[in-house]
Amino acid sequence: MTATVPYRLQFSVEVPGTAEQVWQAVATARGMSAWFLPTELEEREGGSLHFSMGPDMGSDGHVTAWEPPRRLVYEEDWAALMGLDPDALSPLTSEFLVEAQSGGTCVVRVTSSGFGTGADWEAEFWEDMGTSWKPFFDNLRLYLAHFAGQEATPLEASASHPGDAGTVWAALREELGLGGEGTTLELRDTTGRVERVGERQALVRLTAPVPGMLTVFVHGAGEGESSAGVRAYLFSPDAAEYVRREEPAWEAWLQQLSVPAE
Repeated sequence: MTATVPYRLQFSVEVPGTAEQVWQAVATARGMSAWFLPTELEEREGGSLHFSMGPDMGSDGHVTAWEPPRRLVYEEDWAALMGLDPDALSPLTSEFLVEAQSGGTCVVRVTSSGFGTGADWEAEFWEDMGTSWKPFFDNLRLYLAHFAGQEATPLEASASHPGDAGTVWAALREELGLGGEGTTLELRDTTGRVERVGERQALVRLTAPVPGMLTVFVHGAGEGESSAGVRAYLFSPDAAEYVRREEPAWEAWLQQLSVPAE
């Protein structure tokens, strides 16, 4: 079978900042690493691109259009990412359009598209991508509101547990003492304000002991297991020391999460 079935994901978000500030956040390695995934990017048309998704896992591609501060287009090798024959899937193409608005904001229009064979898993891939990718743009909005232009120090920890994602999320939320949007989160000497609570994920703006953004999430890992995770973007000269000290502690805390038996 050849890649002839079209797929498309399109959405837009309004974010604070000038077009130049937003461009730096969505079209540079430093900017994307501060709200999305650790990114390597040659900032030019034809430049290489790599998103790190964890140990020994990532997505490679290249820039196909570079028009600062308005338009970025890049392609990722979707077939290689999924471990399939190159002819089975087209490149995964993403376009970012930055449109300045009155009042000091911009609208970012995002379109991702590709071609597959029409397999059931491909439709699931696009549905999952929309569910998992869109919350990152809440990160972008928070980053531009409070940390624009700053370089992030990342922290990441995760642990797998038996059970479906909903059950594990309920356990994680209870252990966190996670309230609604606007409430204060206090856990393990970490303090912050809950900015968003979504389906099996939440975003917190950290205020102490280091400023930054913290996301907590749960997703299905297959075979009756789910993965609970914490990802933080920290903006402080003390961030590297905090990560060295606290990343193993977050990992241990997640591993000890008490999930009710189904």
